[in-house]
Amino acid sequence: MIEAAVDGLQALLQWQAFGLMMIGIAIGLVVGILPGLGGVTALALMLPFIFHMEPAEAFAFLLGMFVVTSNTGELTSILFGVPGEATTAATIIDGHPMAKNGEAGRALGASLTSSAIGATIGVMVLALAIPIVRPLVLTFGSPELFALTLLGVTFIASLSGTSLIKGVVMGGLGFLLASVGASLQTGFLRYTFDQPYLFEGISLVPVALGLFALPEIFDLAVRGTSIAGRDAGKVGGVRQGVRDAFEHFWLVARCGGISAFIGMIPGLGSSAAQWLSYAHAVQSSPRKEEFGTGRVEGVLGPGASTNAKEGGALIPTLAFGVPGSLAMAILLGAFIIVGVTPGPDMLGPHLDVTFTILWVMVIANIISIAIAFLFLGQIARLTSVKGSILIPLLLVLVWVGSFSASNNFGDLIAVTIFGAMGIAVVKLDWPRPPLALGVVLGGLSDKYLYISSIRYGADFLTRPVVMVVLALAAGSLVFAVVQNRRLRAARAGMPTTASSWQGVVFTGLLVAVFVLALVTGRDWTFPNKIFPYAIAIPMLVLAVIQFGIEVKSLVSARSGLTPALAGAPGGPPVRPPRPGSPVVIEEPIEPRVARERSLKMTAWLAASFLLLWMIGLREGLAVFVFLYLRFSSKESWWLSALLTAIIWGLLFQFFGRILQFPWPIPLVSRWFDFNWPGV
Repeated sequence: MIEAAVDGLQALLQWQAFGLMMIGIAIGLVVGILPGLGGVTALALMLPFIFHMEPAEAFAFLLGMFVVTSNTGELTSILFGVPGEATTAATIIDGHPMAKNGEAGRALGASLTSSAIGATIGVMVLALAIPIVRPLVLTFGSPELFALTLLGVTFIASLSGTSLIKGVVMGGLGFLLASVGASLQTGFLRYTFDQPYLFEGISLVPVALGLFALPEIFDLAVRGTSIAGRDAGKVGGVRQGVRDAFEHFWLVARCGGISAFIGMIPGLGSSAAQWLSYAHAVQSSPRKEEFGTGRVEGVLGPGASTNAKEGGALIPTLAFGVPGSLAMAILLGAFIIVGVTPGPDMLGPHLDVTFTILWVMVIANIISIAIAFLFLGQIARLTSVKGSILIPLLLVLVWVGSFSASNNFGDLIAVTIFGAMGIAVVKLDWPRPPLALGVVLGGLSDKYLYISSIRYGADFLTRPVVMVVLALAAGSLVFAVVQNRRLRAARAGMPTTASSWQGVVFTGLLVAVFVLALVTGRDWTFPNKIFPYAIAIPMLVLAVIQFGIEVKSLVSARSGLTPALAGAPGGPPVRPPRPGSPVVIEEPIEPRVARERSLKMTAWLAASFLLLWMIGLREGLAVFVFLYLRFSSKESWWLSALLTAIIWGLLFQFFGRILQFPWPIPLVSRWFDFNWPGV
């Protein structure tokens, strides 16, 4: 085994293989920053280039590129609140608030260091588990996988903030959204309302971009400052971020281990691994109420998951040819192309290739993270660039990233709807992470529940592994409820946020959504409605309870019985303090100014959407960037033209010619029966 490890390292250090790995790393650094593309797209695009490569060269190139995309995706999540890909969305929750507080360097240092530790853990798990993994994985059938999704559901309680009901309702809404489209089990169309876009369900990409990216861009426009709101300085917090990773080493190790295990189970997915790692970071912290405001543990947990999950996903892929994720399914194609058969041969004749893959994952991470650290100062100072310049550029990434989810114009409508929802829930103090986690786990839970109930009936609940996992889920939920009660007891006597008529309306809309779900599915057959009904009925009850709470709070506020809280209307916007960080008090914005800026940004968002619809995604984005920079940001003609030219070149050359991006046909082209060049 040692000899095979040495042979694998020597194969990687050959100039051809090492050079191809460096090329892959360079491509990964670029692709990871571009939202919506991600490692899976990059793997698919680069697959044709490996036909004449040796196995070591092919995997050095592909994996060198793939493992880097997540690291760079973390950078955009922290700096701009725009996930480089859906699997890095969890980092936004605490990473972007840290950047707003001027701690971008600390967040980046913590994320990159925890990613390196997590990658090492994932590779160690892979190296140690290959000989014994087959019997372990084979014990997990659909009942066990369903139990694991329920375990993930219990983490919603940890992501609910100070209101467990709000968190559970948002998680239930995510589960309901996951049931939209054709059922994977029966093919029956649910909640599509005759819209072809919904036949394949709602993609996580527009959900993540809408919930987390658009509200941050909107907030940037309203504040009228840079992302950090102050100078990033020399980014001295990088070393502190590195120290944070080692001070919380056991948290990083646990999250890395959790992610490696989740990656090992085929079908659970990379997004679930990162969200569950974030949930574990919240659940294991004594300061749960501070998550979402810039806790470094909220960066370390998802950061550790970034590449640890890929080490786990490689286990079933290498050991017996069962892909642990979509990326691993594409990698199976690479195995076939270079003439290597996954399975027992990977533990025998091709054991050196297995170790080459392990070495690539470790070395590519080290190199990419070293490059990132080298330029971290310049990268972090992007948070000090004027928001008026960044806003149109970030919107370009959001629109292109959301469209790339399924290459359907409906993705742009979806990201707009979820963006409006994201802005509303931020203002009304409803948690966003449970909704994202529900979308991730809902489809899996639906599938495994159907298969388990059809094959085993109710007896699947008595299987030993299922009972153990369900016991862990129950214990996790009880622990979260107890912690939530302690938090409320600790805050007894403190002022609470008064409700508003907007909160009452929003909760009423949620009630209406769950009622609509029940009414729409009343004539469906039992197999088709078992999952959405199992979600909608209890969620309707909880939503009605929350509606009553909102109405009662509003009446009390109108009666003058509820004092203003910091951050509520009439109170100063104060972020909770964190150990080692000063209390950040934002300069208050006059309500009139905030309303004017909000309406102005809403108008620009509407204008950008109309331009995309009328003259096309590529041309519309270029025109929007120029108009926004020149007439909203009041930038000079030459700077507006220069930035527009850069965006146009990126869209036309990189996306259009190199990536062969399928641009949508604009409305004007249909009117006059002609096609834009390249469409």
